Amino acid sequence: MRMLDVSVVSDAICPWCFIGKRRLAKAAALLLPRLKIRVSWRPFQLNPGMPPGGAPRLEYRLRKFGSLDYSRWLDQQVATAGKSEGVAFRHDLMTRTPNTLNAHRVIWLSGREGDQDATVEAVFAAYFLEGRDIGEAATLAELAEAGGLPRRRTLALLASDEGLAEIASEERAFRAMGVNSVPSLIADGSIIVTGAAPPGEIASALIDAAASRAEA
Repeated sequence: MRMLDVSVVSDAICPWCFIGKRRLAKAAALLLPRLKIRVSWRPFQLNPGMPPGGAPRLEYRLRKFGSLDYSRWLDQQVATAGKSEGVAFRHDLMTRTPNTLNAHRVIWLSGREGDQDATVEAVFAAYFLEGRDIGEAATLAELAEAGGLPRRRTLALLASDEGLAEIASEERAFRAMGVNSVPSLIADGSIIVTGAAPPGEIASALIDAAASRAEA
């Protein structure tokens, strides 16, 4: 069986990244057994200037979009797309928009010492399904346990500077590569999919990427 490594550049507060996660899983299933996809989750902050403690969601959305009616319309588009993928977004529970730097650090650590995919799933679910503040250290420490990280290890990470330089370096590299929206899928140093594309489209891009590697 051939193996293809795929990086998913995402942010923990991007609803389309959660939808994209579901669609990527469907695409990967379509390719078995001829091609297996090995996924790593990589950092991208949609709001790098967000205060460390986050901001009230309605205030943030009003500043960003200029209209709460437009914001609600966008939420409805997300909810409709999510429903088709088995994701029941609870926008009514989301009262704050968090700073996601620490969430990225925990996901980064899970990629080295735990189950990164399980941690990403837990973080997405906590924010989008339960409205929890994924900027809080205690919340992240609990969620990281889903990925096999001991609570003490996660809290130690968040009380230090560990991972900060790595996250900053990766994000700079992705922006220099041309990533300006998420989710973006990268294989062999090239962007192959931008946005939460349908599973069939993702599968085709993955096949093309695997074929290009074989020809190289």
